[in-house]
Amino acid sequence: MIKKQILRNLNIDELNDMQLASIDAARAQDLVLLAPTGSGKTLAFLFPILNVLKKEKRGVQALILTPSRELALQIEQVWKKMGTGLKATCCYGGHSSKIEKNSLLDPPALLIGTPGRIHYHLRNNNFDPETVQYLILDEFDKSLEFGFHDDMETIIRNLRQVSKRILTSATTLEEIPDFVGIGNDATVVNFLDKNAHKPNIRIKAITTSPEEKIETLLSLICYIGNQATLVFCNHREVVQRISDMLHNNEINHGTFHGGMEQVDREKALLQFRNGTHHLLICTDLASRGLDIPDIACIIHYQLSNEDTYIHRNGRTARMQSSGTAYLLVHDGQLPDYVNKENVDFLALPEQNALPHPPEWVTFFVAAGKKDKVNKIDIVGLFLKKGCLDKEELGRIEVYDKTSYAAVKRKKARQVLDLLANEKIKNKKVKIGLEES
Repeated sequence: MIKKQILRNLNIDELNDMQLASIDAARAQDLVLLAPTGSGKTLAFLFPILNVLKKEKRGVQALILTPSRELALQIEQVWKKMGTGLKATCCYGGHSSKIEKNSLLDPPALLIGTPGRIHYHLRNNNFDPETVQYLILDEFDKSLEFGFHDDMETIIRNLRQVSKRILTSATTLEEIPDFVGIGNDATVVNFLDKNAHKPNIRIKAITTSPEEKIETLLSLICYIGNQATLVFCNHREVVQRISDMLHNNEINHGTFHGGMEQVDREKALLQFRNGTHHLLICTDLASRGLDIPDIACIIHYQLSNEDTYIHRNGRTARMQSSGTAYLLVHDGQLPDYVNKENVDFLALPEQNALPHPPEWVTFFVAAGKKDKVNKIDIVGLFLKKGCLDKEELGRIEVYDKTSYAAVKRKKARQVLDLLANEKIKNKKVKIGLEES
C-alpha cells in the first residue's frame, strides 16, 4: 500500500513504472532490481520495507547495506522525508562510532550503513542480528568493487532470520555470490534497457589536444556559466590540478574525491547543493550514490570505460529533467561506446568571460541536533536577528554538532555583523562564513 501522505511528503505525484514494478515483485519473493542511476531505486526498495515493518516490534527489523557514506546518508534523508514514524539509524566510517552505538541502544526499525561500519557494530554486539528479517543490498556491484566482499559475507551469514532480500544494481550482474542467499527463484526487475527510462541527455564534444586540454576546460566552464556542473576526472591528482587552475582564475568551486577527509567531502557537497558552488571537480566517487538535484551539466575531462561513462551521465537528467554531457576529446576521436550519431561537436568562443560569483554563500553555526537545534531555530536566527528577508535565506542543513545556512552573498557582511554575539537556545555559539 502506498500512502498518499508519504507521496506528498516526498513532493511527488506518483511513482514511476520501475518503482511500481519493484513494489509489486517484492511482495512475493526475493528481488533483484536492475535500473539506471537516477531512476529512483531508493524508493523502489524503501516502500516494500515500509509495508512490512511493525512499530510495536523491538529490534532492528531491516538492514540496508550500501557502498558509500554519501549514499547511506541519502537513504536516511529520504526515509525521514517520507515521515514513516519509524526510527532509522545511519552508520558509516569517518565519524564517531560512539554516537551510533548510543543510538543503537534503542534499536531502530531500520538500520542503514556501509559494510565496514555495520561489521564493526556486529563484532561489538551493538545490535542483535537475530531480529533482522529484511535485507537490502543497494548498489551491490559497487560494494564488491569497493572491496566489501568479506564484510558483507560475514554480516549476511550472521543474519539467520532473514526472510526477504532485495538487491539493487545499476549494471547487469553476471553472477551473484552464494553468500547473498538469493536463489534462482528470485524475481528480476530489469529496467536497464527500457527506452522510457533513458535520460534526456544532449551529448556535445569539444576537440582539444593534451597540451591545451586544461585551457579548453577553462573555456568550456566559462561557456557554461553558472549552471550546476560536475567535472569528472580519473585521478585525484588531476582534480587538484584543475582546482589550482580555477583558484588562479578566481572561479568558485569545490572538489570531491576519496583522498579528502569525510567532513571536507560533506562540506563540498553541501556547498554545491545550496548554490555556493556551481562547479564540483570530482573523481568517480561522485558518479553514483549522491542525491544532488538539478545538475545541468556533466564534463568528462577524462574518459574511462562505458560503465563509467553511463554512471557519470546519470548524475544529470534525473527523473523527468534534461541535461548536457560534454566530452573533451583528442583530435575529435570519440570512444567506440559513444553513439556518434547523437553527438554534436561544439566550437567554443575565442574569448573567455569568467562566470560571475554565485549569489549564495554558506554560513556555519556551531550548534546542531545534539544541542536541540532544528531548522526552525536557524530560520529564526537569520531572519529575525540577521534581518534577512525570506528570499535572502536559502537551503538550511542541520547536522549533529553544526548547522549550515545559505545566505545571499550581498547580505553576508550584514549578517556577520548582526550575528557576531548572538545566542541560540540561550547559548552563545560561533557563527561565521564557511570558506568557498
